[in-house]
Amino acid sequence: MKVRPGNPYPLGATWDGAGVNFAIFSEHATKVDLCLFDSPNARYESARIPLPEQTDLVWHGYLTGIVPGQLYGYRVSGPYEPSLGHRFNPNKIVLDPYAKAIGRGMRWRDEMYGYRIGNSDADLSMDDRDNAPCAPLAAVVNTAFPWGEDRPPRIPWHKTVIYEVHVKGFTKLHPGLPRTMRGTYAGLSSEPAICHLKDLGVTAVELMPVHHHAYERALVGKGLANYWGYNTLAFFAPDTRYAMASAPARSVSEFKTMVRNLHAAGLEVILDVVYNHTAEGNHLGPTLSLRGIDNASYYRLAPDNRRYYIDYTGCGNTLNMVHPRVLQLIMDSLRYWVLEMHVDGFRFDLASTLARELHEVDKLGAFFDIIHQDPILSQVKLIAEPWDLGEGGYQVGNFPVGWTESFLEGRRWRRLGVSDTSGGKQRPL
Repeated sequence: MKVRPGNPYPLGATWDGAGVNFAIFSEHATKVDLCLFDSPNARYESARIPLPEQTDLVWHGYLTGIVPGQLYGYRVSGPYEPSLGHRFNPNKIVLDPYAKAIGRGMRWRDEMYGYRIGNSDADLSMDDRDNAPCAPLAAVVNTAFPWGEDRPPRIPWHKTVIYEVHVKGFTKLHPGLPRTMRGTYAGLSSEPAICHLKDLGVTAVELMPVHHHAYERALVGKGLANYWGYNTLAFFAPDTRYAMASAPARSVSEFKTMVRNLHAAGLEVILDVVYNHTAEGNHLGPTLSLRGIDNASYYRLAPDNRRYYIDYTGCGNTLNMVHPRVLQLIMDSLRYWVLEMHVDGFRFDLASTLARELHEVDKLGAFFDIIHQDPILSQVKLIAEPWDLGEGGYQVGNFPVGWTESFLEGRRWRRLGVSDTSGGKQRPL
């Protein structure tokens, strides 16, 4: 299969009608292989294609004839030196950070770790087994959608009433919906659901995390799942487990249809987003995406021993907001959800973490500056959860102009200038 140089921008997999441009950032990699899979049941890739070009630390290539629905992942080569912060392992398929749809979910196996489970050297060892049969895969998407006359409701803050809701739980037991529609994006925007929301008098739904997330292995081993979703794996992809159809493209279009229907009823859509950490955990966690692509760039590492992570989140790792490419990842994701998915705002989980520069929370930091000057993001609703687990993380009342804040007190969510009728609980209709 012939590969052309392609372009370093945009990042991710971009279909142009004739083929797909693949681009992925890695500062410390020595080689990046694009791996194409024929189906979700494929145990190994049908093609392994080295990306031929590197421009400004972005590896890229263009393949003609690739169409939406194509499943893919990456193998990224480089040093495996955890003490220096590097955890490259080309034996592992890793997920594109810019994946816009998940074509296959992850299956937990020991092979999902970059090191040999049970080895006396723990994560200092390197596992040479191939994880291709169980790794999560991205899918190429066609972003076209018939939005028609869709417009953001743009309800002013003083008239905003937010209902925090879990996509699955909201309609899971609704007797007026077909079973196939319960607990889905389609169910949330169905006529019975919208009538209920309108009867409550709310003006916006705040969706608990819909970015595709991973279930922790410890939970899966007990037959449990991470219901709430605060364990993000893909910042661009709507979680396929909330879609009626399993096809990747259908899950994206179903999400867009939900937004279009809610807007038509005068309701805004706000996303609860988790950009402070990822599902890869601490130094003993799995290699799923960022860790295997460029661990030393994407994560905040302890300066005295880069084997370990700085953990402001209590979840094992913290994204490295000091790195410009990490900031770009977050900003590209936010713009994508506004411009492509038409959402109306965001509630940022543990937002104090995003405001940390070298260490302290800084409301004059790069993250806020970038959002404030952005012509798209500065115009949507921005809600901060104003704390994290690090020193000085409690920042209630200290977020800059343009932001509101949310915090948990007892069993109630309170927002500055915003009401919430849900009482912090989710009940089926």
